[in-house]
Amino acid sequence: MSETLHIKNDEDIERIGSALSSKTRLRILKLLLQGEKDVTRVARQIGGTEANASAQIKILSEAGLLDCRYEPGQHGLKKISRTKVKRIIIDLE
Repeated sequence: MSETLHIKNDEDIERIGSALSSKTRLRILKLLLQGEKDVTRVARQIGGTEANASAQIKILSEAGLLDCRYEPGQHGLKKISRTKVKRIIIDLE
């Protein structure tokens, strides 16, 4: 995990800003700071459905804020996610 993500260009600022604009996504990001978790555990801990947790994790992953991998589970594959950064710095200059 990288300690800090430093973003400078407008495209990255918009992408990260959009990903962080949801309370649910912020909760997931903060939850994953504690350690990697599968989608089922994330859904339970935020009080949502697995489908919604998976969709929110996908957005965070596409924004470059999470790393995800698949591992064998009891009923097929399970998606494991972890945060890539602890701190985000936005430079507007």
